[in-house]
Amino acid sequence: MLGGFGRLAAEGLAHRAENATEGAEIVKEVVKEVVEHAKEAGEKVIGNVIKAAKETEEKAMKEVTNTVSNTIMHAAEGLNNIGH
Repeated sequence: MLGGFGRLAAEGLAHRAENATEGAEIVKEVVKEVVEHAKEAGEKVIGNVIKAAKETEEKAMKEVTNTVSNTIMHAAEGLNNIGH
């Protein structure tokens, strides 16, 4: 009689272990998917930051170029006016 109970207990434990293993696999897949989405989101954020930095750099370079050009033009006009 105890042998039968032992067998039932062993089968119950095996069933629980199997269910736990399946649950762990599901959790593993969910974590893997979440990590993948986070990675993709991070890559997009980094790409957007780099793009914004390049746009800012280009804008700053244009402003500097315009300021230098305007300064040279005004200096040339001033020198021209002195010559007249």
